[in-house]
Amino acid sequence: MNTLDHESLGFLVADVSRLIRAEIDRRITEAGLGLTPGEGRALGHAARAGEVRQSALAERMGVEAMTMSTYVDRLQARGLVERVSDPTDRRAKLVRLTPAAAETLSRIADISAGLRGDLMRDLSPDDWTHLLASLKSVRATLCELRASGRKDRDAA
Repeated sequence: MNTLDHESLGFLVADVSRLIRAEIDRRITEAGLGLTPGEGRALGHAARAGEVRQSALAERMGVEAMTMSTYVDRLQARGLVERVSDPTDRRAKLVRLTPAAAETLSRIADISAGLRGDLMRDLSPDDWTHLLASLKSVRATLCELRASGRKDRDAA
């Protein structure tokens, strides 16, 4: 007997996330940006994070360090990012956007806006605003729980 609720928050969020990722990947590929979908996501995460360690970027994206290294190598070869020494740890490298990344990020932002518009099609502006506010609240709670769990483990 299957007792899992396949319409629960976890399943719905995972399904929506997977479907959004697949659709944005399709649109990035079709736009002819010369990036793989993974490289596009890496560039977007780097823009969001600012100057960031490559390992932290991999963690944010949920990919292995070697996968991220490949993405950054390709983005660097295209002149979109550069690696610089971390002033707090000379062994570590920070990933930093170059000015050339602005146009590519603008095109990705346009693609994202188009998808957002399609996703909002069946929702009122108030419903969309409420959905985003609710998801932000859930995210904040999860971050608090995660931090609390770390503190509990550190205290033990």
